[in-house]
Amino acid sequence: MEFFKYTKTFNFMGKSKIAMLLSVLLVLASYAVLMTKGLNYGVDFAGGTVVQVKYDTTAPINKMRKALKGNALFEGASISEFGSPDEVVIRMKTTTGSVTTDIGDETRSALKGTGNYKIRRVDIVGPTVGAELKEKGITSLLLAILGILVYVAFRFEWRFAVASIVALVHDVSIAIGAVALFQIDVNLDVLAGLLTILGYSLNDTIIVFDRIREGVTKNRNMGLEETINESVTRTLARTTLTSLTTFFVVFTLFAYGGEIIHPFAFTLLVGVVVGTYSSIFVASPILLMFGFDVKNYHNKLAEKEKRRVEKQKMRDQFDQGVV
Repeated sequence: MEFFKYTKTFNFMGKSKIAMLLSVLLVLASYAVLMTKGLNYGVDFAGGTVVQVKYDTTAPINKMRKALKGNALFEGASISEFGSPDEVVIRMKTTTGSVTTDIGDETRSALKGTGNYKIRRVDIVGPTVGAELKEKGITSLLLAILGILVYVAFRFEWRFAVASIVALVHDVSIAIGAVALFQIDVNLDVLAGLLTILGYSLNDTIIVFDRIREGVTKNRNMGLEETINESVTRTLARTTLTSLTTFFVVFTLFAYGGEIIHPFAFTLLVGVVVGTYSSIFVASPILLMFGFDVKNYHNKLAEKEKRRVEKQKMRDQFDQGVV
């Protein structure tokens, strides 16, 4: 299917300054939100206990608060709806008592008389485990970015690698800013969403870069800006179809997947939009800003081909017994 017919070349780089300004403002806004509101760490990272309770009718939240108030185990606990009026979650900090006590039984005992309900889930994570998960999560993000830097530098050139890393940092920064803005619980599923964004955005960027490298190799008399415009235009159909299909699937998960998958789906929704935008309006302009030398690149290709021919010639001479 051809969504866009390649009839003319769009001047993407002509809009790059406006796009880069928008990107800088979005990233700065994301950091501002992080500094003012901060991340709402969930049980996985902050440690604590989550009890999910489902009632036959609308959950009597006020009655539940009164019932839990007299129990020291539930001191400071928060109760909120979880996807529907008849389902709630009770969140509280982890204590020594909550680790050694059956929280499910304690909750049933405390909520006795509030209506017909059942305990659907009990999650307990100690503060030490939460801190370790947070540390390993940050380490996994940094290692993923480092691995991408090495891979792209080996596959293309260091300018391509730096441009792709800047685009990835741009995408992750905006995604984390959105998570902080809407106070989404930051758990392992959000971390999985951020790592998925890295892979998705990199895949999109690599396809654009591959087409740019192909254009630079074939069109020796064409400038870099013109080559980038042509390359991005040629990948526009693929980028649009891939992004739209991915967006619709993730939106379906967000709309109908339930509260548990909301943080993951929300992170991906932001990542798909921002990742598609960055592969066109962030990675490519940065490559242009770094002054990728087309002439020097052609000289390197010619030198590489010359060495290959010389090696092949020596190999042929050896096979013929000349050397």
